[in-house]
Amino acid sequence: MSIIVHHLNESRSQRVLFLLEELGVPYEIKFYQRDPKTMLAPPELKAVHPLGKSPVVVDDGTVLAETGLIVDTLIERHGGQGSLRPQAGSADRLLYDYYLHYAEGSLMPLVLLSLIFMRVPRETPGLVRPVAKLISAGVMSKFVGPNVKNNLDYLEAQLSGRPWFAGEVLTGADAMMSFPIQALNARGGLADRPNLRGWLQRLEARPAWQRAIAKGGELTFSFG
Repeated sequence: MSIIVHHLNESRSQRVLFLLEELGVPYEIKFYQRDPKTMLAPPELKAVHPLGKSPVVVDDGTVLAETGLIVDTLIERHGGQGSLRPQAGSADRLLYDYYLHYAEGSLMPLVLLSLIFMRVPRETPGLVRPVAKLISAGVMSKFVGPNVKNNLDYLEAQLSGRPWFAGEVLTGADAMMSFPIQALNARGGLADRPNLRGWLQRLEARPAWQRAIAKGGELTFSFG
């Protein structure tokens, strides 16, 4: 049985490497690099999946896309008894399922909007750039910023009584939450949120995270 991770630099696929390192499952990485100007994935990824996005995992011939599905499927197939996923029917399992979807459904769109509106003025022709700056600043201050704050305040409160998002032990939900929280932290979003900072420090101190970074490359979040 073989696992291939189609891994784009500076991307959400870093979470899949982390998960596989936690599972202790052997895998192969095929590397792809973003276009340095557009920061988009290269067209070669479309040969693996029609949408041309990363991560894509090929597990024993099965092509898996969408990080939440990838995480849950890899745990189902390779996690053994109870590894990285709480028992079905438990309160922690509900938390696990919630954050598995919340990471991409609620939090990551705000991260992407932040990145887009930070880039808009730089990508706008000079004559209309002042207008683009005003529009971007308005969207950030009236919509994106308040929603990011609301979500981070919510997550800070959620971690007030437990060390991990789905309970007392790390799960695939924490892997899912890693990228958006790291992206927001890179822009100072965790400055006054000690519970989230503590969670992130615990995650990044894990040997599996260190191995994933060594294999997949650092996350600098310098593409915003």
